[in-house]
Amino acid sequence: MSSSVSPPQAYIDLALRLADAAGAVIRRYFRMPVTVEDKADASPVTIADREAEAAMRRLIVAADPAFGILGEEYGPERVDAEWVWVLDPVDGTKAFITGKPSFGTLIALLYRGKPVLGIIDQPILAERWLGVAGRSSTLNGKPIRVRSCPDLGLAALYATAPEMFVGPDAAAFEALRRQVKLPRYGCDCYAYGLLAAGFVDLVVEASLQPYDYLPLVAVIEGAGGLLTDWQGRPLGLDSDGRALAAGDQRAHAAAMAVLAAVLAQPPGAP
Repeated sequence: MSSSVSPPQAYIDLALRLADAAGAVIRRYFRMPVTVEDKADASPVTIADREAEAAMRRLIVAADPAFGILGEEYGPERVDAEWVWVLDPVDGTKAFITGKPSFGTLIALLYRGKPVLGIIDQPILAERWLGVAGRSSTLNGKPIRVRSCPDLGLAALYATAPEMFVGPDAAAFEALRRQVKLPRYGCDCYAYGLLAAGFVDLVVEASLQPYDYLPLVAVIEGAGGLLTDWQGRPLGLDSDGRALAAGDQRAHAAAMAVLAAVLAQPPGAP
């Protein structure tokens, strides 16, 4: 795991309550006519995003005002605290507003900057992945495990959308996409849950924010997989937004080599 520190059971229980609270909000608005606004970065946001994060923040503050919080909708508070919650109330808002249940609520708990707990919660399908440092990850309470994939030619790969790769990243991803057996798109955070459960071999993405990737780390690692940046470094608050998840260390190394080879080429190289 990213840290040998396991969070107290009270913090795990709080994380589960956060997911419950967010899910209760999201289910009220799913496949209902809601107003969609565009944020400054042109990404969409709805009342479900904002109300779900507000509900989680209230529970966190009530539990301990000393907690730090980093949320997609309401920003950072005390992110230099020893324990920091990272919240993405609706990861995959574009899926949400088009009625597709591949979105999820993402929750992480950081201890001194390192993710030690993660939740992927799909409230419509009632599926919840939980990862905790020092424990096996679970899906709805049952232990899960990544699958073996020794070769890229056997791999199923997911990315949310090809347009998330810009400039050299686009060329690097395309080189990798050509080498895998089954490239697929459009799964948001759900793809990482499928990888942890042994149905997908690689998830490769870019242009992410900390609340997009930090909640996934404990889930993937607790299932026996790896989630790093494209250089193989651990993900943290200051990572560059590129993520490479793999169930098999061999597939991770091979994918990283393909990405690195393209990114090492000088501009304009064929």
